[in-house]
Amino acid sequence: MATYEILIADDHPLFRSALHQAVTLGLGPEVRLVEVASIAELEARLTEKADWDLVLLDLNMPGAYGFSGLVLLRGQYPQIPVVMVSAQEEASIMVRSREFGASGFIPKSSSLEVIQQAVRSVLDGDVFWPPQAFEAVSVSDEAKAASEGLASLTPQQFRVLTMVCEGLLNKQIAYELSVSEATIKAHVTAIFRKLGVRTRTQAALLLQQLESISSH
Repeated sequence: MATYEILIADDHPLFRSALHQAVTLGLGPEVRLVEVASIAELEARLTEKADWDLVLLDLNMPGAYGFSGLVLLRGQYPQIPVVMVSAQEEASIMVRSREFGASGFIPKSSSLEVIQQAVRSVLDGDVFWPPQAFEAVSVSDEAKAASEGLASLTPQQFRVLTMVCEGLLNKQIAYELSVSEATIKAHVTAIFRKLGVRTRTQAALLLQQLESISSH
């Protein structure tokens, strides 16, 4: 039988192993699982190989601003289904996960059976949503615009943007990424154009649009 290849992206080792166990028990030897603990590691894996069958993505990953990890994945790798995994189980989180292109949502309080059912559904080309995902919760126009802008960034531009928002200067970002300062300036110009902003502060506020909607 064909092997399924699944990326588990979560920064909690305990929960990664719980997901690992649930998926292995549910799918048996036909599944290959790879675990990552940050958005940077996730990007590295996707750069090496882009034909994963599924990504299980924790909402609050290091290197992500709220839904920015999901938005980046949907923008750069639209062929890979993404299921959000989160301890935050409010309807607004689920609705926004759906709006931003996820294929499902697994609350961290779920039983092994529910996790297995969700993974199987999405691997079979279906979706998996708890009932709360269909409640009437509106996503602001600002958040939708922020998501569209971020989805158009390349992974490298996204990394530069998060560093800009952390307050790093171009020369510091150039040092961190081992590229020239001129390269970073070009990235920043392209990022601002794609996001429709003119300053670092505006870019940071845009990223916070995706963070604020996941933190309350």
